[in-house]
Amino acid sequence: MTNRFTFAVEAVDGAARTGAISMYRGQIRTPAFMPVGTAATVKAMKPETVRKTGADIILGNTYHLMLRPGAERVAKLGGLHKFMNWDRPILTDSGGYQVMSLSDLRKLTEKGVEFRSHIDGSKHMLTPERSMEIQRLLGSDIVMAFDECPRADRPRDEIAASMEMSMRWAKRSREGFNAGGEHAERSALFGIQQGALDEDLRKISADKLADIGFDGYAIGGLAVGEGQEAMFATLDFAPAQLPQDRPRYLMGVGKPDDLVGAVERGVDMFDCVLPSRSGRNGQAFTWNGPMNLRNARFAEDTDPLDNRCTCDTCNTYSRAYLHHLVKSQEILGAMLMTEHNIAFYQQLMQAMRDAIREGRFATFAKDFRRDYLR
Repeated sequence: MTNRFTFAVEAVDGAARTGAISMYRGQIRTPAFMPVGTAATVKAMKPETVRKTGADIILGNTYHLMLRPGAERVAKLGGLHKFMNWDRPILTDSGGYQVMSLSDLRKLTEKGVEFRSHIDGSKHMLTPERSMEIQRLLGSDIVMAFDECPRADRPRDEIAASMEMSMRWAKRSREGFNAGGEHAERSALFGIQQGALDEDLRKISADKLADIGFDGYAIGGLAVGEGQEAMFATLDFAPAQLPQDRPRYLMGVGKPDDLVGAVERGVDMFDCVLPSRSGRNGQAFTWNGPMNLRNARFAEDTDPLDNRCTCDTCNTYSRAYLHHLVKSQEILGAMLMTEHNIAFYQQLMQAMRDAIREGRFATFAKDFRRDYLR
């Protein structure tokens, strides 16, 4: 299979870089933001509308899809791409984070995690090998290694032990992925750096992952409540610890100003539920900062959400109408607000790619923060 996975950096400006990942289902421009399609859908959006916003890749969730409708069923129906009508790359997470955060009844061992479904209480076992099998059944293009994500405020020895286990799981994930036959020949596997906020632990993790060898490397264990200042302090060293010729993916991030600060520090890929979740809850992201459409001051405002945005929502509907939809809890409100937010995130990524390519990223970041955080 030609063009399984290549990554080329086209331009660098400071630590920020822009380039492209090429896979057989298409090219992913970096820095890239991946809308989250948890249960084979980016909530309140049709897949073709997600693509129209400029998204090159979306994220699917192993934990949720294994429970409903089931990975074997998705495979029987032709795989996740056909199932949801998305013909471009899909990255699937490993399920580890959701098992740790959503399931109250779980038992963690060296083998993996035994847990009960949050849907019906049924018992399941998720191991590195099973995670690889589920992602293979889904037909994922970028597969994530199975790991544990401890809270950053845990004692250092606990974080170190968790990181070491995640590195053993990473090796098993690599072996499980490699056993996947034709799927392994056309897909990619990313390892996940752990170590919380500790520079030494993250260096150990990065070195162990590089020894195993992955197509890309994720920075895990951030955006779990530590705050932006601590996250940025970690990103001041974590990306540079990872192989320079591979994409770096910051998992679960984030707000627009998080993305700019992380790209500034050398990150290439992101995912977050924030634009879609906020859209469903009446919050719009704009170049001039977040906007709560529930606010009564928008009741007679005939302006578009954002004068600089080119999405269909901004081209067609007024703040007053969106305010009405949000206050009335009309489904169309969630649809239009989500479409705008996803489109805004994609326009932000394109603006960063352009700024890096033109050698003006520092100015772009300064101007963005001036307008967005005012």
